[in-house]
Amino acid sequence: MTITVYTKPSCVQCRATYRALDSKGLSYTVLDLTENDAAMDMVKALGHLQAPVVITDDDHWSGFRPDKIAALAARAVA
Repeated sequence: MTITVYTKPSCVQCRATYRALDSKGLSYTVLDLTENDAAMDMVKALGHLQAPVVITDDDHWSGFRPDKIAALAARAVA
């Protein structure tokens, strides 16, 4: 499973997302939206206007979503 977290500096919800992913033992890649215009354009095209934006193989969402992270962890175990 591929997980990418698109973030911004000093983002409280981004840090909460990292902690939740780490606590579930999930691996992820971090991309800074302020340093990558193409990434910013892509997340906006998906309809997201706040960080973090998490994109997986079959889902995407913005903001801190512990429910979505728990579902990812359950899928990873199965």
